[in-house]
Amino acid sequence: MQAARVILGLVALAWALPVPARIDLPDIGNPSATVITPRQERVLGRKFMREARRHLRILDDPLLNEYLNSLGARLVSNSDDAGKAFTFFLVDDPTINAFAVPGGFIGVDSGLILLTRSESELAAVLSHEIAHITQHHMARSIADARRLALPTAAALLAAILLATQSPEAGSAAIAASQAGALQHRINFTRTDEEEADRIGIGILARSGYNPYAMADFFERMAQATRYQGARLPPFLRDHPVTTERIADARARAARDPVAHPRDRLFYYLMRARLDVLVSQDPAATARHFRERIADGQYERAEAAHYGYALALRRAGDYPRALQGLDRLLRKDPDRVEYLMAKAQTELDAGRTHAALTTCAYAARLYPDYYPLTIEYGNALLRAGRPDRARRLLLAYLRIGRPDPMLYSLVARAASQAKFVSESHEFQAEFYYLNGQVRAAIGQLDRALKSARSTFQRERIQARLAQFKREIKEKK
Repeated sequence: MQAARVILGLVALAWALPVPARIDLPDIGNPSATVITPRQERVLGRKFMREARRHLRILDDPLLNEYLNSLGARLVSNSDDAGKAFTFFLVDDPTINAFAVPGGFIGVDSGLILLTRSESELAAVLSHEIAHITQHHMARSIADARRLALPTAAALLAAILLATQSPEAGSAAIAASQAGALQHRINFTRTDEEEADRIGIGILARSGYNPYAMADFFERMAQATRYQGARLPPFLRDHPVTTERIADARARAARDPVAHPRDRLFYYLMRARLDVLVSQDPAATARHFRERIADGQYERAEAAHYGYALALRRAGDYPRALQGLDRLLRKDPDRVEYLMAKAQTELDAGRTHAALTTCAYAARLYPDYYPLTIEYGNALLRAGRPDRARRLLLAYLRIGRPDPMLYSLVARAASQAKFVSESHEFQAEFYYLNGQVRAAIGQLDRALKSARSTFQRERIQARLAQFKREIKEKK
């Protein structure tokens, strides 16, 4: 029922928004450009992300985000839009699904990542979704509607794409609304899918991954879900797999052979990390990793031991978790994933000074590395050093891409360091990125009352005006 209310609310929002009688934009050669420009695609994608953060369980783990976006960036650099900014995000959902949104936003469910057996398989899915965006498949579909304003399109996209996370409730909700009549306009056609396969396989090969991985993964999914009928995973419903399509993908892969496909340890470490983070029973997950290690049932021993240590930490067995991490560090003393896991475990075990020492060592090896910056900032806050944490996080904020986790942490640091107005400003940005615009306005109102300078007041007032305009546009 809750999922149904979410979808119905989003659809209602879509149809409550104003729709312009006409949109006249210059034709720059692309079929979608007559209605939606690249800049508008990005705006649409950002609006969708704020809707998605309100209703989906976005998994904001710094290391997993870093891995997914580094993999995605490598693939994008070998695509037709090598200079375009893409954002890859992880959804905490056991569903097997991935989806692309105009503007370069690609979501992947945890269930899909855990189903992959190699980095090439995960890269195959991302390459396919990247191709949908570089070829403007969804943008062209939105352009077909012609009367959709960007806020309307964002809410409609959210309603339909979020419905894939809860097919029964979502499908019923959309069918009961006028949005159901438009759903076909943002579904990919068979031609779109064939083009995404062809271009995606090229991206895979140029990036050094196994081009056969796309056909392998699609075939394995199809075999595993052969008897599920209408309960197929969302990915297979949106990307129907046929024997002909798999054969065609294999034929295309044969034209782009890769002598030694990439298969990084980073992938196996992050898949093990994800397995632990989404587990509802850390002790059982620890036993599972221990049994796999004993039986030799793993692709990479290091990843199995890493997953075991993380599961022990989540289960509260800090001494054994640290023992396992120290064994890994003896073989690979400078691997940042092990160092961060050790610092996190030391913090949980109450060994704050040791955690700060581990973070400081890692920071010398990996300066300005986003996941480590977040971990170091968190450790400094837990150690009662908010001034130092604030300086560290503000320095990164000037050079890195801001995200909700960073804004939330720097807001905490500013608050504890008695920078009250600044704290409210950053908390406002956190709320805004999570789609809570009214809460963001409330934080800026508080920030304005405690602003210390004319420049700060003017900055806050400008941001307030922007947020209020967005609220007004939705009415």
